[in-house]
Amino acid sequence: MTIRAVVWDIDDTLFDYTTADRAGLREHLAAEGLLDGYASAEQALVRWREITEQQWLRFSAGETDWEGQRRDRVRVFTGETLTDAQADAWFDRYIGHYEAAWALFPDVLPVLDTLAGTHRHAVLSNSTLRNQDRKLRILGVRDRFEAVLCAAELGVHKPAAEAFHAACEALGLPAHQVAYVGDHPSIDGQGAADAGLFSVWIDRAGAAAPAGAARRGPEGRRGPAVPHRIASLAELPALLRADTRFGAPSTFG
Repeated sequence: MTIRAVVWDIDDTLFDYTTADRAGLREHLAAEGLLDGYASAEQALVRWREITEQQWLRFSAGETDWEGQRRDRVRVFTGETLTDAQADAWFDRYIGHYEAAWALFPDVLPVLDTLAGTHRHAVLSNSTLRNQDRKLRILGVRDRFEAVLCAAELGVHKPAAEAFHAACEALGLPAHQVAYVGDHPSIDGQGAADAGLFSVWIDRAGAAAPAGAARRGPEGRRGPAVPHRIASLAELPALLRADTRFGAPSTFG
């Protein structure tokens, strides 16, 4: 089966979000004088990440909007009752430090160059179009992608199959001719596989595979809804050429 297009996640797949977030927050908290309330800068960073994940889940579930999850991240982290304007100002100051640390992963441009003549490209993110389009432009890669689709505008979030299918429709291709590359094993990896795409989980950190990842199909073989696991995007071109989704062992697990 020929893979004709690759749809990409952005944060922690193309863009090194975790490093930028940590560096930006460390600088921001130092400037705000907020590190004194923690035993270490690392403890403060862990707390921020926990709050971010909690509020992101609320946003994904439709319990709050994009601005609301940002404001609530600030309120929970600071423990202060802030007006919307105050929370926005705090977050804007953080964003200044965060954006100063923006960078693509080193393996991104080489793989995009390698695949430029053989595959079409698009983006599917659980963020907002305004946020992610701007990010891609600042990072200098927006013109690499035919389409940029985001959950806020689609009205549906990954891992829902409808989100992945919307990306395929934007490219005018059936799901089995589209690969999806993302860093989250369940939201990206399993979500894309279950939606019928050729799913690739980029696992730079060597994380443990989630429960159920090694499930097998008939005749004891791994079933088709199992993501392929790579440690670097440098592995992607060979994987797309091989396309062993049907019957052959997955690289997941």
